[in-house]
Amino acid sequence: MNDRLTIFAKGNVDLRDSLHSCIVGGEVRWNGLNEILRARYPGVLARLRHETLTRSDALLAADGRAPPSLVLRQLPLGPYPVSSQFSRALFDCRCDAFVLSLQPDIMSGIFRHRRDGYLFFPVDQESWQPDDKIWLRDEFEHKGLLDAAESISNLRQVIKRLRERSDAPILIYNVSAVVPGESAFCHDGIEELLSTRIKRFNLGLIELSQETGISVIDVDGIVAKAGADRLKIDPTHLTPEGYRLVAEEVVRVLEAHGLLARAEGRSCALA
Repeated sequence: MNDRLTIFAKGNVDLRDSLHSCIVGGEVRWNGLNEILRARYPGVLARLRHETLTRSDALLAADGRAPPSLVLRQLPLGPYPVSSQFSRALFDCRCDAFVLSLQPDIMSGIFRHRRDGYLFFPVDQESWQPDDKIWLRDEFEHKGLLDAAESISNLRQVIKRLRERSDAPILIYNVSAVVPGESAFCHDGIEELLSTRIKRFNLGLIELSQETGISVIDVDGIVAKAGADRLKIDPTHLTPEGYRLVAEEVVRVLEAHGLLARAEGRSCALA
């Protein structure tokens, strides 16, 4: 008999492809956490609940109710549906571990409604119908990118909310600072390279871990040790092997928190 370990993952491709599955050309190239657990803990299965994340400020602002006018437009939002963008399920669910990532805060700009103030991520807006593009231009203002201090402050509030109702481990992925194509050797006149921006966020996450006790999944270190040329496709995507190595680290951290041993013990008791 199997015991289930419930994990809530609020993030994007880095969480989905490492924890759930990585599909390339219609073929499953990495099958997620359970591929590791089947070999090491045969009595334990991970149940992954995944939602995409636009940014930490939008997560904090979400109350579970999407603006009706936005729902009625039925915009083609792909992996960022309105239901996910305004979800507060992360704060309401019962689970064994929470997993988040810095990636959305580093990479995503966001829009604010001029009148109602809600935050919205208009993914793939270039492909929208002309009237929807006009609506976005007239009704919203672009807020630009978060800086590292804002992101870490937001994540501190997210952690506080989670801790008010749960003592489950909180794991946060950092981001590999190796950016394919960057070749600058003098930074004079360069405002900020993407690699520099990533390093600022990663350092902030270390300090947040020191302050709060959350666990850092060191994607940056994993990629550096195994080789970025082999594991990175672009700034945000890894190869299937890269996602496997990240999943291995997640399992190691869950083991350190005692979750897998407890789940295995429950499974043995039920057998």
